[in-house]
Amino acid sequence: MGRIGKYHAGILDGLAGVDRITIADPDESVAASVAESIGAGTGSIGTVIDSTEAVVITAATSAHADLITRCVDAGKPTFCEKPISLDLESTNAVVDYVSAKGGRVQMGFQRRFDPGYRAARDLVESGEVGDIYTVRMAGHDPEPPHEGYIAHSGGLFRDFSVHDFDAIRFVTSREVTRVYAAGSVIGFPVFAKYDDIDTGAAVLHLEGGTLGILSVTRHNPLGYDIRMELHGSGDSVVVGWDEHTPMRSLEPGAHQPTGPAYKNFQERFRDAYELELEAFLEFASGRRDNPCTVEDAREALRVAVACDISRTEQRPVELAEVS
Repeated sequence: MGRIGKYHAGILDGLAGVDRITIADPDESVAASVAESIGAGTGSIGTVIDSTEAVVITAATSAHADLITRCVDAGKPTFCEKPISLDLESTNAVVDYVSAKGGRVQMGFQRRFDPGYRAARDLVESGEVGDIYTVRMAGHDPEPPHEGYIAHSGGLFRDFSVHDFDAIRFVTSREVTRVYAAGSVIGFPVFAKYDDIDTGAAVLHLEGGTLGILSVTRHNPLGYDIRMELHGSGDSVVVGWDEHTPMRSLEPGAHQPTGPAYKNFQERFRDAYELELEAFLEFASGRRDNPCTVEDAREALRVAVACDISRTEQRPVELAEVS
C-alpha cells in the first residue's frame, strides 16, 4: 500500500465490476488505514490470494516474482505492476512458470490504455502514418525520487524508460533490434553513488529500419512531461501535447499551453489507469484477451538491460545479446 497501491485501490473502489476489495500489506496499520478510506476489508497476503476472485499486485518490485507465482498456483487472474523483476534471470523464471502453469497474468504498462498512444497505434495499423521514419520519445520527471528509492530502482532505463520501451513496441508493433545509450549525472550527485544517472539518451533500431530516439531526465522544474512523436511518409503526429504540457514555444505568436502543467504520472495518466484496470476486470472474467502479457514485460526489460550494457560499455548492443 505504497503510492501506487493506494492509487489503484481508489480506482478499483470506483469501478462497477468490483463488488468487494480486501487489502493486505506487511504493515497492518497501513492496510487498515487504506481499507478504512474506501470501505474495504483487510487480511494477510495469503488470505487475499485465497479468498478473492482476482488479485492486484502493487508491492515493491522485489516481491513481484514470488507474489505472481503464489497467485498462479492459486489459479487467480492476476494484475501486477511493472516490472516482473529488475533482472532477466528471475524474469525469465517467472515467464516460464506462468507459461507452464497456464497462469493468467496481466502486467501494468498503463500507456497502452492512454487514448493518445492508442490513437497512434491505430494510425500505424491503418497505414495512415505510412513508412515510419523516426519515433521520438521524451520523458521528464518533475523531481528526482528519494535516495531510498534510487538504491533499489534498477536505474533510469529499467525504472523509468521501460515504459517508453513498451510503448514503442505497442504503437509500432515492431521489435527493437539494436540500441546505443548514454547517460550523465548533471544535477543530482546521489545517482552516481548507485551507478545510476539523472539524464539519459538512447537510439533504438527497430525492425524495418525505423529509428527510435529517446531522451529522459529525472528533473523538469516545469512539471511532468511524457511525449511520443511519429514521423512517417504519410503523416507526423505527437502524443502528449496538450494544454498541460510543460513546454513553451519561443516563436512569436505561437499557441502556448494554458496549463496548469501535469504534476505527476498519476495526474497525467489517470484515465489510462482506470481503463487499464477495467480491462483487467474483463480479462479476469474471461471477456477479453490479455492486453499486456508477461512476455511483453520481459521484452521491454530486455531493451532496458541492453541500454544499461550500452551505457556502461560505450558501444552498440544487439538485442540478440540480451537473452
